[in-house]
Amino acid sequence: METSNIILQSTITCPNCLHQKEETMPADACQFFYECDNCKTVLKPKAGDCCVFCSYGTVQCPPMQKAEKSCC
Repeated sequence: METSNIILQSTITCPNCLHQKEETMPADACQFFYECDNCKTVLKPKAGDCCVFCSYGTVQCPPMQKAEKSCC
């Protein structure tokens, strides 16, 4: 898949306070931790997910968008 088809923007929602923020995801890596700007909760991926964007974002991380067998 071409990188031009990869979406790098994802809106992440904190499960603690429901604060939302649009973030730019790393193009070639997974993000394991994310601190909510509002309540300062540190988010970690849910069981079975590779990163916080796959768990709490509106768009999966770029490695998962590429449908790679091993994303991280």
